[in-house]
Amino acid sequence: MSFFHQDGTHDGDTAADIVAKHLSESADELVLAVRRDARTLLDNLPSETLEVLWTAGAQYMASFKGTSGSEWTRTVIGLCDARLAVKAGVRPLTGADVEDGWGCRDAVITEIERAEFLAAEVREALVDCARHCTPDLAFRVLLSTIVNDASDRSLSPEQYTRMETIGSALHYGEFVVDSVEFLVEEEPPAPVNSH
Repeated sequence: MSFFHQDGTHDGDTAADIVAKHLSESADELVLAVRRDARTLLDNLPSETLEVLWTAGAQYMASFKGTSGSEWTRTVIGLCDARLAVKAGVRPLTGADVEDGWGCRDAVITEIERAEFLAAEVREALVDCARHCTPDLAFRVLLSTIVNDASDRSLSPEQYTRMETIGSALHYGEFVVDSVEFLVEEEPPAPVNSH
């Protein structure tokens, strides 16, 4: 979903062109991770829910006119397969790259439900993703959605701390949860005692 950003039109004429360009420039591990996520989404969620998640999680996603969430997700899997087919000996994902986050499911769902500034259908799709796909995938889509829906939004320091805790439990690197740090509202300064 992060492939679709403000400058995405420079990466290709169609959504598939944009994904293919990014995959061609990406490390094998990223291509495998994108394929894993897309397969997990396709196998566990209805097409309408996929459309909600792609639209919310991608900054500049083309409309689904003429296609569906399921068809588009299948296209992404096919593009990953094509990219992986040109290279021999691609190693499977291991370690933190295969973390599914089931131990964090309740915490992830709680954070989704607390994100009341997101549309109800987006929160519902994210909860479905946490329950039926993996909490890890739902949490990453939540972070992307928060960034994309950032206008006039803020996170409390407590919210951000909870998100950091989830990210740590999921073995994320430093730039995953940090993507929403700019939305943390500053604590007001303590009043100065003039006496």
